[in-house]
Amino acid sequence: MGNTAEIRTTAVVLAAGAGTRLGKGPKALLPYRGRPLVESIAGTLLDGGCRDVVVVLGAGAADVSAMAKLDRYRTVVNQDWQSGMGSSFLLGNATAHHQDHLLVALVDQPGLTPRTVRRLLAAHRPGRITAAAYRDGGSQGRADVQVRRGHPLLIDIGLRAAVAETVTGDAGARGFLQSHPELVDEVDCSDQSTGEDVDTPEQLYLLG
Repeated sequence: MGNTAEIRTTAVVLAAGAGTRLGKGPKALLPYRGRPLVESIAGTLLDGGCRDVVVVLGAGAADVSAMAKLDRYRTVVNQDWQSGMGSSFLLGNATAHHQDHLLVALVDQPGLTPRTVRRLLAAHRPGRITAAAYRDGGSQGRADVQVRRGHPLLIDIGLRAAVAETVTGDAGARGFLQSHPELVDEVDCSDQSTGEDVDTPEQLYLLG
């Protein structure tokens, strides 16, 4: 079991991108179950057991703030959002409670559920990174199906500074994860979703 009983978790939603490939404006405002997608993701993180949620906005921040109900969360605006996801990660990390673990989520992952969040919190071990993983086709438990690491990503409080030191451009925590695979625990969440992001028009079906 994890050490989250003693140390709580702040979630960060990376929601600063312009959604250029999708061509429908900021993905934070994509409609999902009757409300902007950013509302759904932030609410899921809170409902899943995170004590606080930081939403990092960027492109179209004024529109997102006006159209999405984000009163329950802390919002910050990344003025340098065009430099890539890394700057949003760093801003979110700096804004999150310094005594908490950090759970990083993407705004364009509509399949995220509170159960996935709770599973990551429960599985987390001290001094490690806990990542949601998904099997192709959602085939949980089959040994012959490839598992891919995805989001959310739970970074232990003791690793936050080390991870932040490696963040550049659009890579986020990827560099640290690739350099330290021995510190990463993957948790199969295929029974909850495919873990896919809405990146292209062909993936709009994920919004239901």
